[in-house]
Amino acid sequence: MRVQIDWPGCISSSVWQRPGETKRRALVGDQYGPSPPPTRIEEKEWEALRAQLTSRPRDLDLLSRSYGRDADARPPCYLLQPPAPGEAHGPEEADLGSVLHAAAQDAHRLGLLSQEQCGRYRSVLERELELGVLGPAAEGTTVFLREIPELDRHLLDECSLRLVDRRPDGCLDEEAQARLRVLKARLAAAHPEVLKAHPVAWSRDLVNPANKAHSRYLLGLAGQLVARLNHQVLERLRAGEAASPWEPTWLLEDIRHHLNLAAEHARGFCGRRELLADLGRRLRETDGVPHLPLVLRGPPGVGVTALLCVLAGAGSRLLGRPAVVVLRLLGASGPSRDGRVVLAGLCRQLCLAFGLPPPPPAILQARARLVPFLRELLLSISARRFESLLLLLDVPGLPQAPHWLPALCPPRVHVLLAAGPGALNGDHQEPWEVGPLPAAKACEMLQGLLGAAGRTLDPGQEAALGAGLPHGGHPGRLRLGLQEAGDCASFCAATPLPAEPLEAAHQLCAHLERRHGPVLTAAVLGSLAAARFGLSEAELKDVLSVDDEVLGAVYREWTPPSREVLRFPPLLWVRLRRDLGTSLARRPWGGCTLLALGSSLLERVARERYLAGPDKAKRHGILADFFSGAWSQGTKKLITLPLMGKPLNLDRKVAPQPLWFSEEVGNERKLEELPFHLLHAGRTQELMGEVLGSLDWLCCRGMSGGLDTLLDDLGLCAPHVDCPELELVREALELSRPALELRGLEKGVLCTELLARLHFFAASHPVLVGPLCQQAQSWFRLCPNPMLVPLAGFLQPPGGPLWATFTGCHKGISALAWSVEESLLVVGTLDGFIVVWDVAERQVTHVLAGHSGEVHHLQVFAQGTQALSASRDQTLRVWELRSGRERLSLWGGGAQDAAEPRLWSLQVDETRRAVCSASVSKVTAWSLDTGELLFRILSDPADPWLCAAHLVSPASLLTVSEQGVVGRWSPASGQLRGKRRLSCVRGEAPTCGVPVQTQGWLVAGFSQGSVALVSTEGDSLLEKLPEAVRFLVVSEDDSFLAAAFGRSVWVFLADAQGFRRFTDTELEHEAVVEAAVFGPENNLIVTASRDRLVQVWSLSEQGALLAVLEGLGSPGGLLARGGALVAAACRVSSSLRVWDLSRLAPPGLPAPFPDRSGLATPSHDGRFVYFPRPGDKTKVSVWDVAQGEEQAVLDAPSPVCCLEVAARAGLLFAGLASGALLVFTLVGGPGGEPEQDVLCLPPPAGPPGPLLGLALAPSEDTLALAYGAAVLLLEVAPGPPCPRLGVPLELRPTAPPVSLAPLAGPRLLYSPAAGGLFLLAEPGTPKPLADGGPLACLCVSHGEQMAAGGASDGGLRLWDLESGACTLSIHYQSSYCPGVQNLCFSLDDKLVFAGMRDRSVTVWSALDGSLLASQFLHAELTRIVPTPGGFLAPSRHGYLVRERYQCPSARASPQVPLRHFQKAVWMVKSLQRRGLAAAGDRGARDGEPGSSGQRDPKSNKRSQVCLLV
Repeated sequence: MRVQIDWPGCISSSVWQRPGETKRRALVGDQYGPSPPPTRIEEKEWEALRAQLTSRPRDLDLLSRSYGRDADARPPCYLLQPPAPGEAHGPEEADLGSVLHAAAQDAHRLGLLSQEQCGRYRSVLERELELGVLGPAAEGTTVFLREIPELDRHLLDECSLRLVDRRPDGCLDEEAQARLRVLKARLAAAHPEVLKAHPVAWSRDLVNPANKAHSRYLLGLAGQLVARLNHQVLERLRAGEAASPWEPTWLLEDIRHHLNLAAEHARGFCGRRELLADLGRRLRETDGVPHLPLVLRGPPGVGVTALLCVLAGAGSRLLGRPAVVVLRLLGASGPSRDGRVVLAGLCRQLCLAFGLPPPPPAILQARARLVPFLRELLLSISARRFESLLLLLDVPGLPQAPHWLPALCPPRVHVLLAAGPGALNGDHQEPWEVGPLPAAKACEMLQGLLGAAGRTLDPGQEAALGAGLPHGGHPGRLRLGLQEAGDCASFCAATPLPAEPLEAAHQLCAHLERRHGPVLTAAVLGSLAAARFGLSEAELKDVLSVDDEVLGAVYREWTPPSREVLRFPPLLWVRLRRDLGTSLARRPWGGCTLLALGSSLLERVARERYLAGPDKAKRHGILADFFSGAWSQGTKKLITLPLMGKPLNLDRKVAPQPLWFSEEVGNERKLEELPFHLLHAGRTQELMGEVLGSLDWLCCRGMSGGLDTLLDDLGLCAPHVDCPELELVREALELSRPALELRGLEKGVLCTELLARLHFFAASHPVLVGPLCQQAQSWFRLCPNPMLVPLAGFLQPPGGPLWATFTGCHKGISALAWSVEESLLVVGTLDGFIVVWDVAERQVTHVLAGHSGEVHHLQVFAQGTQALSASRDQTLRVWELRSGRERLSLWGGGAQDAAEPRLWSLQVDETRRAVCSASVSKVTAWSLDTGELLFRILSDPADPWLCAAHLVSPASLLTVSEQGVVGRWSPASGQLRGKRRLSCVRGEAPTCGVPVQTQGWLVAGFSQGSVALVSTEGDSLLEKLPEAVRFLVVSEDDSFLAAAFGRSVWVFLADAQGFRRFTDTELEHEAVVEAAVFGPENNLIVTASRDRLVQVWSLSEQGALLAVLEGLGSPGGLLARGGALVAAACRVSSSLRVWDLSRLAPPGLPAPFPDRSGLATPSHDGRFVYFPRPGDKTKVSVWDVAQGEEQAVLDAPSPVCCLEVAARAGLLFAGLASGALLVFTLVGGPGGEPEQDVLCLPPPAGPPGPLLGLALAPSEDTLALAYGAAVLLLEVAPGPPCPRLGVPLELRPTAPPVSLAPLAGPRLLYSPAAGGLFLLAEPGTPKPLADGGPLACLCVSHGEQMAAGGASDGGLRLWDLESGACTLSIHYQSSYCPGVQNLCFSLDDKLVFAGMRDRSVTVWSALDGSLLASQFLHAELTRIVPTPGGFLAPSRHGYLVRERYQCPSARASPQVPLRHFQKAVWMVKSLQRRGLAAAGDRGARDGEPGSSGQRDPKSNKRSQVCLLV
């Protein structure tokens, strides 16, 4: 807030206003101040004043000359007249204000005027204090009383001082001084608590701005004011903390604002009684049944919004039953302009109104999750059956209804929308047209408006104003026309009513230009129309103060009052604001009130008149200068005024515009307005450099408004800015959504995401991406908190195959289908909902509710406009995807329980307009148009059907039973045409089937690997697979067939005889294949397997693996393709990912290494990654990370099972399935390329078995080889010319180890599957170190003093190897994927890096167990290798994670690394006091993290718990 002191002698008041409250601060000095005369005096009051002046003819004459009688006012009144040209008062002539004040006081003493009437003739100071202090609204008001010691004595010495009131002749105004003394006494008696004394030392130049005493005076006053403001802010924060956390103040203020607006719109409403009655009848008829939303449509100014507001007040009466009414006038306030905020506010309000549980914070923060929550909320309200809900939304300017509204309202839930003409067209709303008022009703409204304004018309004026009524009664036109005509007094000519609504708006603008000048009118209306969300009064006055054209017009005939400061006179704005009247809308916005043009007609006309051509860029440029703070902080601006002969460099005293008000509070007004104005001013270079190219700006915008608002701003600028790099930034932010929703949008998370994704492009894109990466690196260097700093790009970059990640609040996903024509993705869920995603906009368009069980089949038809769903509740439903309406509901005829067999075939025959479903027990067909049951065929319970196909040509329905019987049925009537037994397959049961419509075949897969072609004429064996057929897939044109069995997929090509094997290459996977789809041109095939990987194979290259895409982190894959996009989901996650097959190899990016075994091992300098070659595990691929290509291939005699790298020795170990060990020497040292010369260690004697695991001691002199029940320990020594391996020492653990870690000695630390931790030093009995479950991973510190183990249940423990005691126990619980994947010690053994199964990495202090840092990586890490200051880790995405752990010596403030993490709990317990105390003392001496200096012995027993909800 800016404090401005207008004059030190009287009053300076500033208003800090929030919706529903006013905070006033006033300075009362030694002047009573002027008493401006009122502009309007009622006739009875006038007579009482006139009677008191009969004895003073000169004062009576002044009063008579100054006021004129308006006979058209009701009651009649006298209006203040402007002074005649050249009229001036003499020095001895009384002031009009003083005359009225004296007469009012005399009339009040005689009882002719009330106290309220008398107050109108007092000074501005007394009026303001009456309202703010002496009235009922004294709370929050502060009055500073200036006290100057012995002022009376100084006044006698200096008669010219302006500290007190003086008359026109220069003498002391004793009467005004007496009134001031009475006023101060009233203040002290009424509210002494709001008074703050401000003593000021006497100085002759106290009021001289050039004097130091004046500066000291203002500085002291500003200090007191700031202290008072801080106190009130703290009080408000405490009150906010005491309030309910899910009842935000902004929501209650916004509701109050919309109710006040509704009352204003409904005021003066007339007519429409028949329409209201029809609407009430319609609401009552549809209250108990599902129905469409109602749309009230009409041209601008016809009164659609007013009708909606009247409905809000009469909702219960029209429904005839209790109802909850929720009203939103979208765009009328700050929160109502943001779709996510509107949606969140509605959910909160409905939960409050109906007493339902509030929405969780995780749902409120994501727009995609709010839509399903609202749909479920409306269904819950509908099920209450007591109160109805009336949801009223004014959606001006929207061509379509908000996507989050239900397409079909459930019973007792009514949605009414008010829109413009032609808007919201479609069959998913019921339109109600609102036309102009009839002439009689228009006359009635005209009289009502005049009555509300307290005016009437004489016959001549009434005839002039009514001349336009036959053209149609538009309420908006009447209001705009009367805004000027209503000010015409009886002695003025009436203004004709405009014939058209736009003409009324033009007439109002012309009227304002005549009264206030065209320059000022254009600046004010143009600025309000150009502003993105509106301007506050303070902002508007600042904008006018930096507009040289406006100041030149204002100071055309007089010079500025100051030689240092040039400001726009606020009185001119007050006059214009008064004349704008109701055309000026006030909108609460973030704690302040913004002004905007309240009529869409007026805004349209203002744009046409004042923002056309170059005026638009000029006006936006002035606003951009203001919001950028170009002329604030004392920066002076040159201007040449008409009366000045030379340019003046003056300070405009505009408010500063910092980006941040504090560390976590951003300047939302600047964030919202500045990009918009820079864009429309054509200053794109400034926009790219200071806004979109500023990391600080992106972080501030995201933290203040959320990720969606930041993306909206980028989307707003992208079409107008020729910068391809902007799309990279926008897509990088979109890809970061899962991490930002999970961890919270804080600066550290956002910088990590952007740097790890954009680092790939830093050198090749120097305009925007390169500077952003440099800014992120600079921020990390200055960050005062422990952080993991990315050293290279390792997250999936923009422009790569990952296109988007969609998240929702529903349960797991059970079905997927694409509508390519409509760019929609249809998702079926386990809880029965169907979610329709607009893929281009990345938002939910519909949440279709109707099923009560899992949706297991989806099929899109009718050129992508309709979808058919099948559920476990035994129903099939047909949906309109554009509107979200349910068109048909088909009953399957089964029982709604789990025992009923689910459908396994669903087909739509658009030619015959039929739907056919098949299950084990029956085949059913319905009419697609009417839903009529066509037939139902029941199977033989002794020989149930296991696959079926509805063939179009020839028209037939084929079924194959468990015993191989083929049935042929009529697709029209369901009659049996014939039965036969399969001739090509015997003794096998069908497992799957797929129709080939172009050839008229059913391809069936069987339990022992047979694949058969079945037709109406016969059957033939296509192929015999090694295992049972899991599923069959055909391409869109039926030219390719894929058959999946076990871990492999075979591909077949169609020919004249059926299908033939397309390639001899077998698409081999690491786990069981679960889904497959063909690419858009049949040149690709995409598969998903249980190892949570999605793989892309090239059919044009004979089955070559093109890409390995990390899935959703859980098995149970689903795939669906739409064009070049492939969606993947699983049943245990609510998220799904979409990949773009056209971007598998983006230019300019190194390709990720295609590891799918999880065995990827990096060299210790990060140059190479070693992993088994996909498709041929007998070869080890050496991948060059920088080049993104395979550098070399190492041959092995049998498949590779495990890999390990010895950095100091420069060796690569490969364990084989045959049990042998291969040792490769790295050329050029640890980071070099391996040689083909290899040392081979044969497997131990006994039955051959695979080498299950390798582990290297920290000193790299001992290697452990795990062979199930036996473990071999080898001493390793480097060359030359080749490495030397010692004699193997065989150890026999009591049980096969799950994880192991060798030690020098040699010793072995291991954890078996039965649980616990054991130390085995030599052949014999192992020493138990701990009980509990098995440890998934083990590591030993480099000094071999400590060991760390991580369990799959989230436990992590540290042991002291000298004593064998557990020193720290850390437990982690998460709602995602709990457990530790891998871990390692830092090179100095003071930190533990842990890779978690929830795809994050954490950093812990090995000294006291403190959690130092946590980072979400979007993918699991296969292993972690420590490096100086950080670590390397290959991820399942195929990128090498390079991180540096940064811990400053002094932290700025305590930090909780997981303070924004959703639903996670970490607990750390110290179990060894002495060891921890000693380690802590050592850490304190070393000055490392985890040290805390001298401690009391009792403080060693610590427990750190972080609970995040």
